[in-house]
Amino acid sequence: MGFIMTAEGHLLFSIASAVFAKNAELTPVLAHGDWWHIIPSAILTCLLPDIGHPKSFLGQRLKWVSKPIARAFGHRGFTHSLLAVFALLATFYLKVPDTWIIPADALQGMVLGYLSHIVADMLTPAGVPLLWPCRWRFRLPILAPRKGNQLERFLCMALFAWAVWMPQSMPENNVIRWSSQMITILQMQFNRFINHQID
Repeated sequence: MGFIMTAEGHLLFSIASAVFAKNAELTPVLAHGDWWHIIPSAILTCLLPDIGHPKSFLGQRLKWVSKPIARAFGHRGFTHSLLAVFALLATFYLKVPDTWIIPADALQGMVLGYLSHIVADMLTPAGVPLLWPCRWRFRLPILAPRKGNQLERFLCMALFAWAVWMPQSMPENNVIRWSSQMITILQMQFNRFINHQID
């Protein structure tokens, strides 16, 4: 069995991702967002992709949800794909009552937390089916069983330090600017899709 990232690792990785995304100003909403909205929101959803694993942190506490998902998709199936992110966002926009006032920065923090889990699992040998239902597995296996959880913790802390330092240390990062533009375009396309469904 391959290395499985721990709940602690995912929590640390989600915080590092949230800090980086805000400092790098990946979207205008995150750039001007409230830290107390973004980080707690990222933490809230960073373990959600593992809901399909009955032995995971969430799976043990929500077995009535975890077991049906595990039977339908297995672990690291649909819940670890971009399609799951899109489906959750679409469900949220179309089904959540208008009376639920959730700030835009908190919503983006939730997406960030979910995505951070998928990215973190890409660092393990098992990888993730990013384009599910296509079976291709995307991986960059930095974390391996023989290296243990200490490497996981070190990596997450190093990423956190880098997230704090890197964006502020570079005057104008082309990669960050390109990423920000791509995210804005994707957000516009998603909003068009949602508006079309509502109409």
